[in-house]
Amino acid sequence: MSSRTVMRIAFDALEGNRLRTGLTMLGMIIGVAAVITMVALGRGAQSAIEAQIRSTGTNVIAVTSGSLNIGGVRQGVGAATTLTVQDIEAIRGLSGVQYVAATVNTRQQVVAATQNWFTSIQGTDVDLPVIRDWPAAAGRFFTAAEVRSLANVAVLGSVVSTSLFGDADPTGQIIRIKGQPFRVVGVLTPKGVAAMGQDQDDVVFIPYTTAQHKLLGITYVQGATVSATTSDDVPRVATAIGDLLRARHRLAADAPDDFTVRTLEEMAALRTQSTSTMTALLAGIAAVSLLVGGIGIMNIMLVSVTERTREIGLRMAVGAKGRDVLMQFLIEAATISLVGGTCGIGLGYALSQGLTRLLSWPTAFAPSAVILAFAFSALVGIFFGFYPARRAASLDPIEALRYE
Repeated sequence: MSSRTVMRIAFDALEGNRLRTGLTMLGMIIGVAAVITMVALGRGAQSAIEAQIRSTGTNVIAVTSGSLNIGGVRQGVGAATTLTVQDIEAIRGLSGVQYVAATVNTRQQVVAATQNWFTSIQGTDVDLPVIRDWPAAAGRFFTAAEVRSLANVAVLGSVVSTSLFGDADPTGQIIRIKGQPFRVVGVLTPKGVAAMGQDQDDVVFIPYTTAQHKLLGITYVQGATVSATTSDDVPRVATAIGDLLRARHRLAADAPDDFTVRTLEEMAALRTQSTSTMTALLAGIAAVSLLVGGIGIMNIMLVSVTERTREIGLRMAVGAKGRDVLMQFLIEAATISLVGGTCGIGLGYALSQGLTRLLSWPTAFAPSAVILAFAFSALVGIFFGFYPARRAASLDPIEALRYE
């Protein structure tokens, strides 16, 4: 019997039982759609995290003061006061360091006319907008001369600007921080939420020297944001910073660091690893539905063999061979799984796009997930269809013809 004839008989059998065929396909459709949607959700979350990390800056290394240990009680990151301006200048001289910005942080109530807003006040240096690729939407950033002269100038994040001045341009306006007047010289472009969840636009930047002497009354700095020349230099520069600070702080070989040096790659790796694990978990859970769909195919095909026993016996009696019957039932099972997989791909794409548009959930349609889900659905169909097909092919024609 020719292959074309076998295929025509298989398709005619499926066509003759449309409702049963459709319901059997439904398991594969749901399984493939679930896999594609879950992977799209996981990849979307990972892409969103990577975008948030990129928005923080390129080739960035964060240096912060470390922890104090008082009477066995560890005070946590930022408690030490050993990080100085001289340390920051020494870091600036290291090979591979491109930009450095000292940082001093506090939270204060900011007042402008009749409006006020409680926000983060970040004392920093002129290199920060370059490090973090953060241009001004209006006005400018403060200058090196203003840092040296402890000038009362401020640059607003977009959230603070809107909260205090609405849609108006606040450049040239006066705000008060801790009772002291500051002239607004610029507003930064919106940056969005950072990788760790904080709103990057809810901030006021002032010269770190002004923050030290006029707001906090300190001489040390709380940290620094460092930019390496290239991404390849980041690990080496981070190590060099650690060695330099240990030497400058005269720490013994067995003494813990009184500072912390972290790269964005480390933070990114932690976040993306967790999302990758979650994506794999979601895909694994969704793949169970593919197995359930395969079991459904096997069940329906066994029922079909039982119902068509006399038909199989008649075909074999007039010359059909066992391999023809085997191929017919395999074609039926593969067709159900492949057509169901194709419909599942369309449904999965529609679901992922619907989640993005209706619920604003980040999704990323992954071609690799489509190929994997489609291939897996085909294998499931053939695997679970083989036993019923083999059973049909092994029927004795005489016994089959006697079957009632």
